[in-house]
Amino acid sequence: MAPGHVAYGLSAQYGLPVTPETVIAWERGDMSPTSAELTALAGVLWCSPGELLARATTLREHRIAGGLAADELARRVGMDASSYLKMEESGRWRGNERQSAALAEVLGLSLPEFVTATGKEDALADVLRNAVTTRWQAYLRPLAKLLPVPKHHLEDILEQLYNDYQSRMVATLSWGGGGGQAGSGDAGREFLAGIVARFWDLARGTERDY
Repeated sequence: MAPGHVAYGLSAQYGLPVTPETVIAWERGDMSPTSAELTALAGVLWCSPGELLARATTLREHRIAGGLAADELARRVGMDASSYLKMEESGRWRGNERQSAALAEVLGLSLPEFVTATGKEDALADVLRNAVTTRWQAYLRPLAKLLPVPKHHLEDILEQLYNDYQSRMVATLSWGGGGGQAGSGDAGREFLAGIVARFWDLARGTERDY
């Protein structure tokens, strides 16, 4: 189908005033269709909305890929539709722990997908860095608010990360580590830069089906 055919189908079948130029922009990735346009586009192309998404990353994309309307998803996670839509549009999830667990279950999100979709990647990195450089116990609750995971699992992961970081720092300060304070600083920065990846490596052993 040429872009003109697709645009005509969207107009004739769904009443959407979409031009061929808009269809071309969608194909190139210069523009993104709205939820209504994506659903209609899938209808014109005889496929599911999820098949049109290369890789879902946002809440909206995961919801559409799952074939759920916003009000249906909101109902299933236990909040009103307007509150959910505000979070979806802003890219910032503010649901409580129960709602977060329900969201992950309904959309079938892995832990990394949940963090990315809810816009919490930077917050996760900050919590982990603070946890390993100070007292990790103080950051258990903030971490539990970010992730729909039982606290006792997070406790094990935080403690392991803390021990790994502190062991590395001690090793680089020893005579055998070389480099003195400079070596210690480099080792610490390297560890902290990759701390989210290290967290996911440890979390794989505790990740569960929601």
